[in-house]
Amino acid sequence: MARALRVRLDAATQRVAFYVVPSAVAFVTIGGVLAAAIFQGGAFTAADTRYVWLILAGGALGLLAGTLGRLYASAFYALGDTVTPLRFGLVRVALTATVGVFAALKLPALLGLPPAMGAVGLTLSAATASHVEFLLLRRGLCKRLGSFALPMVEFTKLWIAALLAAVPATAVRLLGAEWPAVALALVVVPVFGLTYLALTFGVHIPEAAVIVGRLRRPRTGR
Repeated sequence: MARALRVRLDAATQRVAFYVVPSAVAFVTIGGVLAAAIFQGGAFTAADTRYVWLILAGGALGLLAGTLGRLYASAFYALGDTVTPLRFGLVRVALTATVGVFAALKLPALLGLPPAMGAVGLTLSAATASHVEFLLLRRGLCKRLGSFALPMVEFTKLWIAALLAAVPATAVRLLGAEWPAVALALVVVPVFGLTYLALTFGVHIPEAAVIVGRLRRPRTGR
């Protein structure tokens, strides 16, 4: 069972990372476009959009670790162990609260930032706690299943592809700075997504090949 679970974890890890890595990069690089398309207008100003962008960027730093943490917790459940993920989850909550109080209430003043930046500090504290929980869960699983490596080569390909995809998307964002928010998002997001898909397909990421295969499949009428 341990071997089968390791194989499933390896496959699920790469599959999850394929979608989460570009999401994290998009939140950091074009998060303002997303926030503007959804919220901006009326009393919600461009300054508010930039504020939401910072919050998205802070949360993005822990997005992959948090998602993989949920995957690892599910592996514990499959082993019939519900206590270990609960215990590590409580560590995450306690760490988020402890670091969050400092990051939200004290850190902005220490850095000479407006108090409102405390919300960004909260997302950073949550990201930090997500990484701690991920490491604890991973160590616990290695004890139960035996050591298993993260697919670092594939992870590297995904991160590089996502960062490269952000280049043309950011260029379009800057060139279209005066466009309506929704129109800009309708251009920037596809540029980012299609570039990422093309790059990952080019470096033989299986998940990209599946998507491209579906797009190429001829549609037959009923």
